[in-house]
Amino acid sequence: MTQIEHPGGLARTSTAGAVRGRGALVGIGALLVVLTNAIIFILPPLLPVIQAQYGLATVAETTWLYTVLTLGGGAGFILLPRLADLHGDRNANVAAAVFLTAGALVPAIGDSYPTLLVGCALMGFGGAAQVLPLGFLRRGLGESGIAIAVAVLVIGTGVGIVAGMIGGGLIVQSLSLQSFFVVLTAIGVVTTVASYLLIPHAPPAERNGRIGVVGTVWMIAWVAAVLLTMTQGLVWGNAALIPLVLGVVGGIAWFRVERRSSSAVFDVALMKAPLVTASCICIALFAAVNSAFLLLVSTYAQIIPEALRPIDSYGLGLSALETGWLMLPFALTFVVGGVIADRPVNNGRVVPVFVSGAIISAAGLTWLALAHDQKWHYLVGAAVIGLGCSIGYAAGFTLVQLAVPEEKAGMATGVAGTFLAVGFAFGTALVSADLSASLVPVPGTTLEVAAQGLYGVGYWLSGALALAVVLTVSVSSARTRRRTRRVAA
Repeated sequence: MTQIEHPGGLARTSTAGAVRGRGALVGIGALLVVLTNAIIFILPPLLPVIQAQYGLATVAETTWLYTVLTLGGGAGFILLPRLADLHGDRNANVAAAVFLTAGALVPAIGDSYPTLLVGCALMGFGGAAQVLPLGFLRRGLGESGIAIAVAVLVIGTGVGIVAGMIGGGLIVQSLSLQSFFVVLTAIGVVTTVASYLLIPHAPPAERNGRIGVVGTVWMIAWVAAVLLTMTQGLVWGNAALIPLVLGVVGGIAWFRVERRSSSAVFDVALMKAPLVTASCICIALFAAVNSAFLLLVSTYAQIIPEALRPIDSYGLGLSALETGWLMLPFALTFVVGGVIADRPVNNGRVVPVFVSGAIISAAGLTWLALAHDQKWHYLVGAAVIGLGCSIGYAAGFTLVQLAVPEEKAGMATGVAGTFLAVGFAFGTALVSADLSASLVPVPGTTLEVAAQGLYGVGYWLSGALALAVVLTVSVSSARTRRRTRRVAA
């Protein structure tokens, strides 16, 4: 056993030695990351297709599918990594793959909006498989496990973006929406079998401990209530204040109970480690930027100008597949960003990395706020935003892993993953509220789409979220310096 110091100021233990099946372990980890991210990134370009096929009247009603997906992910990100710590990596990953398969099977059979909502919730829960490799690769690959696991996560995410946005559009364009979910079900079955065969069934990393199921469900409930107000507020009017009040009161009570709970959702010691809480908040902010950007691009790009009245006309008139190709620069620079961030983060320069990622993302969003009515505008903006977001993700997930010993890798993964899911849901809700503020009719149909000017507003709001990263790490660094001076005195 060796002791390794890291930027968080804590020591972690790591098991050394070669591991048989190293390539297979990395391979199944990459498959899980690619598949789960493909599912996440499939939905944005398909939302206009879903809206048209199921006759959904508003943008808010359509994007609620994405919110349900990410809220389901919030529960999965908490429960499944802890399941890996307490009951073994294989069991947790097989469970995640089963949920992904079931989530695809439900809309494949039902082919309706309600069944799609249920399927999105199940797929979201199983989507926690995208971060589970952080745990089993770290435990299985020894001292190089963290670096390899984060690299697999970031690179696999980039590949998943391409597979999702292009592959999903290709399947729907060639077949149908229902056929797409049939194909996804088959892929889920293969992933379940591969997880069982390739992930070792080692003894649990942590033999004692409990999973805070009640706290998890409670947290998802109050977060969902707040997000429901954001997505449906303009549709429901004053009635939307009811879930808002319930969410705020539930959230305050949840925080008070969690501080005294023996099975708290978030480990108090971990969250008190230097920069860990700030890193989790930054992960959430980058995720919010990510989801907001995807929804803004997907919605605008697929609006057909000729379908609107001349006074309201805008959009690129692209198909889901063409929208996917428009996002290719985002995927390519997403891979590059993780490589750039690895060395400075492991050398303790986390704050400059976060600030760099935030400023780069904000620059790309500012560009799109000013210019978003041509294809090349999106190619440039997507490349810049992809680079910034990947730098932020790599820094956040690496630092949180470095703050805990190996046997708690799943717990740390769950904490970071939960903030990721909440960030995605918040970004989705924010854009949904923005694009619902002013609607214009589609002549000859019962559909309505957002007014053109709201897209610029959405990009400015997303840019503000990116700059909030700078504020977050600045405040955290100042508090750490004050705490260090008090201890020294």
